[in-house]
Amino acid sequence: MKKKQLTPAAADNESEEVEESATVETTAVNPKSKIPYTSAMQTDLDISTSVPSGPVECLGLSFPSDDARREHFLKELAAKLKDPSFRKLDGFPIGEDEDILALSDPPYYTACPNPWLADFVKHYGHPYTPKEKYHREPFAADVSEGKTHPIYSAHSYHTKVPHRAIMRYILHYTQPGDLVLDGFCGTGMTGVAAHLCGNKEEVQALGYRIQEDGTILDEQGRPFSKLGPRRVILNDLSPVAGFISANYTSPVDIRSFEKEARRILHELEQEIGWMYQTNHKDGKTKGRINFTVWSEVFTCPECGDEINFVKEAFDAKTEKVRDKFDCPHCSATLTKNRLELMYDSYFDTSIGETLKRPKRIPVLINYSIGNVKFQKEPDAHDIEILKRIEGLALPKEVPTLKLPPM
Repeated sequence: MKKKQLTPAAADNESEEVEESATVETTAVNPKSKIPYTSAMQTDLDISTSVPSGPVECLGLSFPSDDARREHFLKELAAKLKDPSFRKLDGFPIGEDEDILALSDPPYYTACPNPWLADFVKHYGHPYTPKEKYHREPFAADVSEGKTHPIYSAHSYHTKVPHRAIMRYILHYTQPGDLVLDGFCGTGMTGVAAHLCGNKEEVQALGYRIQEDGTILDEQGRPFSKLGPRRVILNDLSPVAGFISANYTSPVDIRSFEKEARRILHELEQEIGWMYQTNHKDGKTKGRINFTVWSEVFTCPECGDEINFVKEAFDAKTEKVRDKFDCPHCSATLTKNRLELMYDSYFDTSIGETLKRPKRIPVLINYSIGNVKFQKEPDAHDIEILKRIEGLALPKEVPTLKLPPM
């Protein structure tokens, strides 16, 4: 599938076309997260481990298969992309029709403003009525809860909040089937949380008890919510955020995924596995590098010689930088503020320019042999490997566009 990078155009928060500026992730028979312009909608998604097979229902329409559903809505999206007024929506990404269609899985996820958002709200939402009594006490929870969970770690993202922390808020303020909006969804953790509000094990992992009728009891044994997934609209101006969200909340064929993952890992091992090999201290056994510690290099203001900052200023026992340390060449007493950072000049073949960067040298390698970890200083073999890596050209797929001034 052909994919290109999409970048959002300047967006105006005053857009009147609100119903077409978010993504729809709806999951009725087939749980999927959908995102138009970086947004997604989901319904009764259960973080499925298999793709839908057989007839499916979507936004009130029936299809013989999920592929038929996708083909139907892709044709509709292709037609909408021909409408100049649709492309004038604030925040519409810069990209060709074929690329937007290749990335999209409408109506659940579109790599542009999602034109089915209003349909999703109409189909799954219900209008507010004062006759329905609603009251919730203010609620606060630790938003760092669950940062070691595999779901959280699957994809990094700035200001990311774990799904378990979000689940507490959704369970407190909503009931199964309610519609939740996350206008700044990032990697879609709100969507994951809403789905897993219907997962008994995940809810119990929060310390709550669940009665036979699905009533959820808090730590004090008081009923406060019901077990069941919520529907979600996920939206973000960043196209990559919408794409990650859609994949986080879409059903997965585990067997196909595992097979493809193993194939990719094998391919990577053959291509770059040598970069992560190091010799054990016995000189015979090969270890797998976990990480390498690099040190910046400074110059001494007294003698002008180079100073390996980690070696001279870092106290391994306290794991802190010393306030004062001696120059290994002239014995002058130094502080970090007195040092001057050294720079290397290098020719960047990808852009054809000579650039400068802070000089850094490897000082420690952490590696594993089986399940046992070791540490050592880089040896001649390690330095040779690093030089070999340095001499490699970047893959042609790596973009060379300069980042704009921030």
